[in-house]
Amino acid sequence: MSQTPAAPTLHDVKRAFEGLYDPAWAASWDAVGLVCGDPAQPVRRILFAVDPVAEVVDEAREWGADLVVTHHPLLLRGVTGVAATTPKGRLVHRLISGGTALYTAHTNADTAAPGVSDALAAAVGLPGPLSPLDPDPGDPAGARGIGRIGTLPETVPLRDFAERVAGGLPRTAGGIRVSGDPRRPVRRVAVSGGAGDSLLDRARAAGVDVYLTSDLRHHPASEFSEHGDTALVDAAHWAGEWPWLADGAARLVSALGGERANVETRVSEIVTDAWSLAL
Repeated sequence: MSQTPAAPTLHDVKRAFEGLYDPAWAASWDAVGLVCGDPAQPVRRILFAVDPVAEVVDEAREWGADLVVTHHPLLLRGVTGVAATTPKGRLVHRLISGGTALYTAHTNADTAAPGVSDALAAAVGLPGPLSPLDPDPGDPAGARGIGRIGTLPETVPLRDFAERVAGGLPRTAGGIRVSGDPRRPVRRVAVSGGAGDSLLDRARAAGVDVYLTSDLRHHPASEFSEHGDTALVDAAHWAGEWPWLADGAARLVSALGGERANVETRVSEIVTDAWSLAL
């Protein structure tokens, strides 16, 4: 009679995950890796979420998660304490008291291949092959980098592409914003999960018909649109990064041994976008 394999330890999970999303790929300003948790603790259930917020911790505790993996860091800027008198301090205390570890993969997951923008591209119907919008100079193969560029199977009106984006991403209060003539034809597409206005010039230089990203501010978007050669589609930050969670979970389970891993994963469907209502 075969025995059920022992659950991996947090150390095992961390090692497998970092083989997929190396912390060395993270930006110098970023804070990725293990936030709290005992490396020796067994991990049987892993919850994936975009944001480390109270609602996600509630879900983790109710489901019995041993580990929460988030895309966004909890402690991005330096702190001198985690007293429970602050929202982040309370969250750390709740995680520790519940025996739940927290791990963050942020810009290292953005630049990975496949990474956050690959998942976004797939969600909106942009097939491979894809190339980086902002290549990582440390990758000789040229696969890693921020954002992705690809080509739709056929040319479609901008409105149709925007509708694909709306249908492929989870709904948020802010919805999808479009800059450009809804009738203009688009086929060559750039996408970048998360805030992407720093790559506006790269998108124009790449000659894409439309650039999909998040958190576009008025002045950069207005000045960009005056050129008239590339349309913009702006999705909620949370929605644009959410598709990566399922991909990250599946790749982690595979790296741990697939069905032999004795690990259950779950993707949080809680909408943690900052905006809750648009009138």
